[in-house]
Amino acid sequence: MADIDTLELDALWAEFHRVVNMTSQELSAWLTAYDADKSAEPPPEHAGSPIGLLVLGILQKRRADLTNDDISVMYDVVDTVGAQQHDDPRDSDPALRNRLMSIGHDPLKPPA
Repeated sequence: MADIDTLELDALWAEFHRVVNMTSQELSAWLTAYDADKSAEPPPEHAGSPIGLLVLGILQKRRADLTNDDISVMYDVVDTVGAQQHDDPRDSDPALRNRLMSIGHDPLKPPA
């Protein structure tokens, strides 16, 4: 288990799963489709940005199985999404939406 106290981990886990509003299936499909637009398509298991693949791995883990690297990625994702959010997500440019979706956040998806 990671070097973080239980309350902080609980809060991070909840916030990460709030901002990562795409399911692992949605994120996997997005990473594969997004990479397919590039000139040299990688094999499906390697499609997507490195951080997107890390987010996908975290989505497939139990909280008890998180590593310190996973926790660092979770903090980065929460911070990135928080810094990029707009009052009206329809105002964001498509490149920003693509970047956010590559880490599991679709700004046009309604809150759960």
